Amino acid sequence: MKKVLKKVVYIILSLLAVLLIAGLILAYLPMKSIVKQKGITPEEAATMRQKFEGPHHLIKTSDGETLFLRRWNPDSIEASKKDFAVLILHGVTAHSGAYNMAGVPISKGGYTTFGLDYRGHGLSSGNRADYPNKERLMDDLTEAVRYIKKLGFPKVVILGHSLGVATAIYVTQGIPSEISGLVLLSGAYEGKKGVRKGPTLFQQAKIISSAIFRPSVQVVEYYRDGMTGTGDPLFNFRYTLRFLTMLDVKTLILPKQLNIPVLVGTGDKDELFEVEKVKALYNLVPGDKKEFVVLKDTYHARFPVESWERVVLWLDKTYVPK
Repeated sequence: MKKVLKKVVYIILSLLAVLLIAGLILAYLPMKSIVKQKGITPEEAATMRQKFEGPHHLIKTSDGETLFLRRWNPDSIEASKKDFAVLILHGVTAHSGAYNMAGVPISKGGYTTFGLDYRGHGLSSGNRADYPNKERLMDDLTEAVRYIKKLGFPKVVILGHSLGVATAIYVTQGIPSEISGLVLLSGAYEGKKGVRKGPTLFQQAKIISSAIFRPSVQVVEYYRDGMTGTGDPLFNFRYTLRFLTMLDVKTLILPKQLNIPVLVGTGDKDELFEVEKVKALYNLVPGDKKEFVVLKDTYHARFPVESWERVVLWLDKTYVPK
């Protein structure tokens, strides 16, 4: 009996050793990339950040990292708009620079507009395309909102696009009394099927192995046909698994007691989300200060200027006294 037990234990230990070795090999095995683009390092981001000459702010986080906050200033500010700021939270792979398409027309509408680069994105510091945990994400978002308030803008309206919809909901959950409004664009709880190809079994095994042995290494390639930003070195197309699994869609629901103005919108030509799925998100927004809009000739990441002018009209209607 003892011999049989020893043999069983030996087999189990041997299998565990094989799995451990195989996992380590997979974790360190190079992975081919679909996107032929070399991203930048944190050191290169720091150099580019120091050389950036446009309007911006640098936020020193409570754990010592630097967040880049881009700024678009209006030519003139009406007295009724001087207390308001719009904070843009960007989508996956992107950074604030890709949102000139929004920052320019919104600032032309008279609203001082900011765009935050998440940690590890754009010109912010930190390991590229990574976050250690969702608590740190919450801290970064909260510190950015409070930084803008200290600049002299007591009322902050958050505009989240795509992934930014999730981060906008997340920070609103954390500091609901400090958010004056939300604009949620091109996001839903469920996307169109088959838009992105899933990883092969081999790729899945490598991703899991890396997540266990090298959690800070970017091994999940986020790409679909037609994606923008493939010529911009500040875009991230490889992420850590812990970043992409950080926010649970099932928990991203606005607080029931929330009663702030909310605009939910999507493009009529959005490649990722059906209009009715975005409407389902809208239906879960609490309160009676909400509005839903379908933006004409608008794709997931390509917005005509008229779409942003529609956002400005909503801001004016909602916040500017007649």
